[in-house]
Amino acid sequence: MTHKNSPANSSFSHRILTWFEVHGRKDLPWQQVKSAYSVWVSEIMLQQTQVSTVIPYYLRFMQRFPDVASLAEAQQDEVMHHWTGLGYYARARNLHQAAKNIVQQHGGEFPSTLEQVMNLPGIGRSTAAAILSLAQGQHHSILDGNVKRVLGRYAAIEGWPGNKAVETQLWELADSLTPATRTAEYNQAMMDMGATLCTRSSPACSRCPVSTDCQAFKLARPTDFPGKKPKKVIPVRSTFMLIPMWKNTTLIYKRPPTGIWGGLWGFYQIDSLEELEQQAKTLGLVDFRVSFLLPFRHTFSHFHLDIQPVVLLLNTEPRTQMVSEEQDRWYDLLNPPALGLAAPTQQLFTTLREEKLS
Repeated sequence: MTHKNSPANSSFSHRILTWFEVHGRKDLPWQQVKSAYSVWVSEIMLQQTQVSTVIPYYLRFMQRFPDVASLAEAQQDEVMHHWTGLGYYARARNLHQAAKNIVQQHGGEFPSTLEQVMNLPGIGRSTAAAILSLAQGQHHSILDGNVKRVLGRYAAIEGWPGNKAVETQLWELADSLTPATRTAEYNQAMMDMGATLCTRSSPACSRCPVSTDCQAFKLARPTDFPGKKPKKVIPVRSTFMLIPMWKNTTLIYKRPPTGIWGGLWGFYQIDSLEELEQQAKTLGLVDFRVSFLLPFRHTFSHFHLDIQPVVLLLNTEPRTQMVSEEQDRWYDLLNPPALGLAAPTQQLFTTLREEKLS
C-alpha cells in the first residue's frame, strides 16, 4: 500500500481535483447552500437512486422540511408521503427518527463527529464521512458505490466489494488517497468520476485523468472490476390485493412499522382466493360483487411479487365502525389525502382513478 503523503498519492488527488475543476458537477440543488442537513438528506436519497430521479423529490422535501426541527416535528405519514415513489422506504423512516434524535440528543444541531453521526439511524461510515466532509470540510475518506468502482479499477482489486476482505482493501486505499486539504472537493470529484466517467458498463477511459496508472486499464479489463455480486436466483412470490370499493372510496390500512413497505398505507392481502370470504368478513364487508384487475409484477431487490388485484364492489354502505382511523381508512380517490403509499398501491390508485373518470 502506498503511504498517504507519497508523491504518487499526491499526484492522484491532484489529477482528480484538476479534472473536477473543469468537469465536476457543481449545479446540483444540494450544492447551492450547503449544510449538514441538506447534504444528509441528499446523501440518503441518493442511496440506490439516480441523481435525475432524486432532484425533484429533494426539492419538494426541502421545501416542506427545510431543517431538522421541521422534519422532527412532522408526522410520519407526511414524511412517507413526500417519499412515495422514491423506494427503499426504510431510508425515510430512519431519516425521520434521526431528526428526532438530533433534536432530543443534540439540541437540534447536527452532530459534528464521525462517531456521533454514525450513531444516527440509517447512517453508515461512508454516508457519515460524506456529510462531514462535504458540509464541513472535515478530513474523512468515503466509499460509496461510485468510489468503490473507481478505486477497485484503479488498483485492480479482485472480488465483490460486499465481501468484508475486499471492502477492507478498498477502505485502506481510500484512506491512503484522500488528501488532507480540499477533502470536500476531492470526495465530490470521486463520486462524480464514478457517476459520469468511470461508469459501470461503459467507462470513458480515454478521458480519465488517472488512466495512465490505472491497473484495470493497463490490463484492458476495466469492466471486470470491481467484482460482481454472486448471482442468486430471485424467488417469485404471489399475493391477492383486496380493493373494497364504495362510490369513490377504497379501504386501505397502515402497514406495520417494519418489514416490506413498513409504515406505508396499502391494501389488505391474502395468499389465496379461499381466504377472501373470511378476510372480507373480518373487515365487515358482507355484500359485494367481485371483479379482477389485470395482474402485475412488483420487483424488490431480493424477490419478485406477482400481484392479482381483486376489487370488491360493495352493494351496501360499509359498516364504518369496523374501521379504525389510525390503522384503516376509506381513501377518497378523487380527493386523496397526503399519505405515504406503497408503490403498487399508488399504481392501483391511478388505475382506479382512471376508470372512475373515464
